Amino acid sequence: MKQAKPFCISKRQVWEAYKRVKANKGAAGVDGQTIESFDADLENNLYKLWNRLTSGSYFPSAVLRVEIPKGDGRMRPLGIPTVTDRIAQMVAKQYLEPELESHFHPDSYGYRPGKSALDAVGMARKRCWKNDWVLDLDIKGFFDNIDHGLMMRAVRTHTEEKWVLLYIERWLKAPIEMPDGTQKLPQKGTPQGGVASPLLANLFLHYAFDKWMDREYPEISFERYADDAVCHCKSEAQAEKLKQQLDKRMKEVGLELHPEKTKIVYCRDDDRRGRYPRISFDFLGYTFRPRRSKNRWGKYFINFTPAISNKAAKAIRQTSRGWNWPLRSDKALEDLAWMFNPIIQGWINYYGRYYKSALYLALKCLERRLVMWATRKYKRLRHHRRRAAQWLNRIARKQPNLFAHWRLLYASAG
Repeated sequence: MKQAKPFCISKRQVWEAYKRVKANKGAAGVDGQTIESFDADLENNLYKLWNRLTSGSYFPSAVLRVEIPKGDGRMRPLGIPTVTDRIAQMVAKQYLEPELESHFHPDSYGYRPGKSALDAVGMARKRCWKNDWVLDLDIKGFFDNIDHGLMMRAVRTHTEEKWVLLYIERWLKAPIEMPDGTQKLPQKGTPQGGVASPLLANLFLHYAFDKWMDREYPEISFERYADDAVCHCKSEAQAEKLKQQLDKRMKEVGLELHPEKTKIVYCRDDDRRGRYPRISFDFLGYTFRPRRSKNRWGKYFINFTPAISNKAAKAIRQTSRGWNWPLRSDKALEDLAWMFNPIIQGWINYYGRYYKSALYLALKCLERRLVMWATRKYKRLRHHRRRAAQWLNRIARKQPNLFAHWRLLYASAG
């Protein structure tokens, strides 16, 4: 007679988790195993993981620490779990997420089904029109400083499932393999890059911030996307008081507001003409500031509204430069469109939602890259950038749907 497994986790749960991880792709962890190499012995690999999860003998491997550049020139640390550990985390996430979703705050937008960063930007836009002041929050090193004890207390509030509690605690304590090959045991934090990390981070801030705001300042609305948040205040004094109290609150839960990046901003427009030093802030790739806008009757006015931030526009230019257009002279124009349109369309879908004209300048860099490509591909256009630009312009007007950004820049003139 077979002995029953101590934990009830079905093979279907593991299979569904695997499919999600495979769809998300991702790099190899410390064992060097990619999704493709995992697939080479898929049935055996999934069975072994299921067997370990259900028996309680599953222990995660070390998390691979990698660093990627941030927009301000500094490096952002990421933790890359192995493929096996990502699947295991996905099993727990799929079990826990439906329970947590019913409790999360309506103004928490990060990494949640049915919510997006654009939803947060749109709500912030509306509330900036109704409130004169914004407290723009920045939590210093949030993911690296999450208190493990408080994290587990929050998880236990929502589940008594022993395997979920056991494995989340093991993931939090899993060693981190540094770039030099050494390993360290984390005393706090959850790695950015882990499958379960966004859900756990949301849960932590649900109690550390969202519930606290509802309890202490129910009159102040906010939008939070993971650890990025803005609060809408009626007066500068209210914003100052909130900042002081939030500074205390963050220290209570082991966190710290960034002293330079947390700031109070005045929402200046035609109806609010006060003179204050800070009249702009960045939120989720958009810069909110006074801008010249046109109403439905064609009259211009100054509106406090979001548009693509300088940092995001710079990232677009850097990404397009990395595509090495001049070195792709073996490709046809249609090939380039097929290769890059999905990314370009993603930029347009996100940064073109609000104040679309600000995106045009960022997309103009793509035209310059195409001109460079044309001068390398065709002898008749070599050393003739103006002629190449005119040639591309004629094609764009005839085929505005060839490139995603052409639909934006040329369709109306077609």
